[in-house]
Amino acid sequence: MNTAPRSPSVLRLIVTGGGTGGHTYPALTAIRTLQARPAASGRTLDVLWIGTAEGLEARVTSAEGIPFTTVATGKIRRHANPLKMVSPANVRDMARVPLGVVQARSAVSGFRPDVVLATGGYVAVPAGRAARMCRVPLVLHEQTARLGLHSFDRRLPTVYVTGGAQGSQQINDVVGGELPWLLERANVVHQCGPVHVAALSARAAGTPADIAARYHLTPFVGPELPDVLALADLVISRSGAGTLAELTALGKPAVFIPLATAAGNEQAHNARHLEESGAAVALLGEVTGGHLREAVGPLLDDPASREAMAAAARARGRPDAAERLVDVILSAADERA
Repeated sequence: MNTAPRSPSVLRLIVTGGGTGGHTYPALTAIRTLQARPAASGRTLDVLWIGTAEGLEARVTSAEGIPFTTVATGKIRRHANPLKMVSPANVRDMARVPLGVVQARSAVSGFRPDVVLATGGYVAVPAGRAARMCRVPLVLHEQTARLGLHSFDRRLPTVYVTGGAQGSQQINDVVGGELPWLLERANVVHQCGPVHVAALSARAAGTPADIAARYHLTPFVGPELPDVLALADLVISRSGAGTLAELTALGKPAVFIPLATAAGNEQAHNARHLEESGAAVALLGEVTGGHLREAVGPLLDDPASREAMAAAARARGRPDAAERLVDVILSAADERA
């Protein structure tokens, strides 16, 4: 770990956050944007990422060559009944947080960052606390395999289905049950999560051969995500803040199936917010195959409806979000200097 004194020609940044793509990729985007911004002003960027060994961030930092260290974290298992949150598993995990804070404080003290960026996830708690203990400016960013695309039927619209990096059992079940209906009308790229591939592959094996070629199942979409999103005429997904930011910035019509257990029911609120402005369709509560057909069918059948929804989504977008976040990070670092 780099323990050299700070230099005005070097911006020293600690990033903390991860577990899922919604926390990991905003941090990675900020790092990439910062790498270009300081370089243009004659400064260099020195980064350390504090994460968990099991999270997506461990794989992403390894692929990107970003220095990475881990700390202990504790997971809170939510329940509608607050009394049931005082479970042995929660108590055991919460006992790990003080150790994580000690480890994170050691990392912050040793690296001596100008600023710490936290993008969410359980690991952000000890690292963020350590930043405050060390009096380092803390910036919080809150977001409430080749696919063989050349084989698509160009006459049909393309639907991108995603439940996030880990997949969504609910979305996979609903979409999987309607595969024959969907594939009669569209090409489908389905990012299902690693643990769901076998079940969906078995379902897809039962579709007629003439439409089966339109189905492209993958556990995870990595560097090719921009290409997949560019190709998509319609997106079926959760409605986390990161997903909304991406889809509105790109102007993509969407059918949202919110995560019912999201804290504060935030995904349902997100989905309703865009639906009210004509930028998406929100499917709430118990979602059936019939609900999916009612929402998706008109959009697949009518390009004009998709374009109207895309325009409404684009009007809600903030494509300069990364630049604005970097402005905040650099401002916080300058104040410390």
